[in-house]
Order: sequence, then C-alpha cells, then structure tokens
Amino acid sequence: MRNPLSKVVSELEPSGIRKFFDVASTMENVISLGVGEPDFDTPWHIREEGIYSLEKGRTFYTSNAGLMELKEEISQYLKRRFSLSYRAEEVLVTVGGSEAIDIAFRAMLDPGDEVIIPEPCFVSYLPCVKMAGGIPVRLALEEKDQFKLTRAKLMSAITDKTKVVVLPFPNNPTGAIMTAEELQIIADIIKEKDLFVVSDEIYSELTYQGDHVSIASLPGMAERTIVINGFSKSYAMTGWRLGYAAGPKEIITQMIKIHQYVIMCAPTTSQYAAIEALKNGDGDVAKMRESYNERRRFLVKELNRIGIPCFEPMGAFYVFPNISRFGMSSEEFATELLKQEKVAVVPGSAFGECGEGFLRISYAYAIEELKIALGKMKKFIDIVS
Repeated sequence: MRNPLSKVVSELEPSGIRKFFDVASTMENVISLGVGEPDFDTPWHIREEGIYSLEKGRTFYTSNAGLMELKEEISQYLKRRFSLSYRAEEVLVTVGGSEAIDIAFRAMLDPGDEVIIPEPCFVSYLPCVKMAGGIPVRLALEEKDQFKLTRAKLMSAITDKTKVVVLPFPNNPTGAIMTAEELQIIADIIKEKDLFVVSDEIYSELTYQGDHVSIASLPGMAERTIVINGFSKSYAMTGWRLGYAAGPKEIITQMIKIHQYVIMCAPTTSQYAAIEALKNGDGDVAKMRESYNERRRFLVKELNRIGIPCFEPMGAFYVFPNISRFGMSSEEFATELLKQEKVAVVPGSAFGECGEGFLRISYAYAIEELKIALGKMKKFIDIVS
C-alpha cells in the first residue's frame, strides 16, 4: 500500500512544549510554570455576554469574515490603542491568532518563497510556513541584543527569494519588545527590499515600558503588513478561540477565501463576547497588566538573586533566564528539575536552536506559587552547581 501521509507533514517536528508537558502531566503535585495561559478567569461581564448570546438563540453562522459589529469594534480598538487605521473589510475574525498566522502564510506564499523567522519564537511559524510551501529562514537573535531584531541581523538573512519577515514582538518566549525607533530601522529595510511583514502582536497589551508600537503604524508600512492579534492573552479568553488579522484588503480577501473553505466562521458566541470585551474591557486589561508587571519584577529579581542570570523582559508574561553555566542542555536542566523538584519549565531549545542554554518560565501564576517554585529551583541549582 502506498504511503497515505504527506511528506511535508510527516517531517514536521512535534511541538517541543507539548512533548515536555506530556511527561509533566503524568506526574502528581507538579508546579507548572510553563503554560502560556493567563491564570485569570475571563472577566465576568464578558462571560455574561457570551451566555446572553446563547439565551437569545444566537447559535447561527456569522458571515465568513466575522460579525460586522465586531470588525468595527476591532477597527476602533486598533485606532484607539495603536494608531492603526483599518476599515471593516480589512479585518478578518479567526479561530485564535494561530489560524490567522496559518492562513496569512497560505495567502501570501508561493512554493520557494523565503520567510525570515527571528528565533527564539512561537513554535507555529516554521511549520505553518512549510505547510504553505514556503522556505523558513531561521534567524538567531542574541541575548546581548536583548533578543531584538537588528539591522545587521535582518540584512544578513535577506536573499532575492525573501518575501516575508515575521515580527514576533512582544516575544514569546523571551519577553523582548521593539521600540518605535528600532522598528523604524526594520521598516526602512522592508520598504527598500520590497518585502512584507507578518506582525504577531498577540501580547500587545502586555508591555511594561510604555505602549506597544505596531510596525504597521509607521509610514509606508500598513500596505506591507498583516497584523495578527486576538483576545486570548489580553482578555484571558484562551478557550474562546478568537483572534483576528488586519491588513491590506487584497491580502485579507484571499485569507477570507481560505478561511471560508476550511473554517466557515469563528465561534458565534465568542464573537459576541469579544464585542463586550472591546467595548468595556480596558479596565480588566489594565488590572491584569499591573498584576503581571508585579510578578515580572519579582521573578527577574529573584532569579538573579538565586544565581540564574536573567535579562529584564519588557513584554508578554515570560522570562528567559540563562542556565548555560550549569553545564547541562536546556532539556536536561528542565528534565532534571522536573524529576527532582517537580517544577515544570520549558527548555529554551523548544523555540529554536538559539534558545539552547535558556529556559522559558511563565509568570502567569500567583506570586505565592512563584515563591514556592523559586525555592525548589534554588535547592536544585545548589545541588548541580
């Protein structure tokens, strides 16, 4: 019998995050600092709106691109928060930000087109590029640059086949951000080389050094950028599975075509809840951001104090400490920490080869839990040092 499987899909590596936490899930009393999920419940007024939509019998399909009212609210939100101007027809509501990433690549890439992916980064970019027929070009960022994308780094990766650059900021797993001045340098190269950008801004509300800046807000960049965002991180709505893409109509139109064939539309209940989130959720976002910021400062200070050097991240809800001095690989360190102290973190190598020597630790957990975990980590490194 012939092989029933796609060679492209068969050769994809499983997520390094999932592989590690499959092991952790078989153990009892594990303190997990690895999952990138808010520990807050979705604010009650948002949940109520979802419940109300069901009570009203709103269980129908919406239009493929999403409820018009939601797309209008997204447009107003992007304008209000990030100085981005999009009409409703330039917005597509998706099943999480992950779907938006997938169909953006499928809409933009032809076989052989190169996509520059700065790493360490979210694990989905590379497989999505491959499944779209593109060629991922992995670009290693460095701790000495605070894991920012620099002019020299970007220029070194561009070829005559380059079409798209991924901008994964604020960054998962490092917590790195890019300032307006740093983004302008990148934007100038994008325009000079006639490239496009997929800008993943799912953590845009979780920045701790002023407001987030989108590269699409810079002169000449809106027509070259697909902005990816969503509700999972900002509004603690991970299980509602709702995201969106905003960008040039010619690209969004093709993304909608893919979306209508493989998805039909995003969940209707979630869309109604998201309208409420955008209209009345600013206060909730601010409270969660303040709590994350407190945890961020605490965790960075304590990691450095116990002897695990960690640069200060300014976005998302992760730290990326350097454990290279302990003479173990990231996976070995994380595995032994899990076995000996039942603390689960993610090896940095799960986010690209340049993540070797680091760990990703999430601070989407209460400070009391972080204190317990840090005590166990201190005990572990005292033994292995």
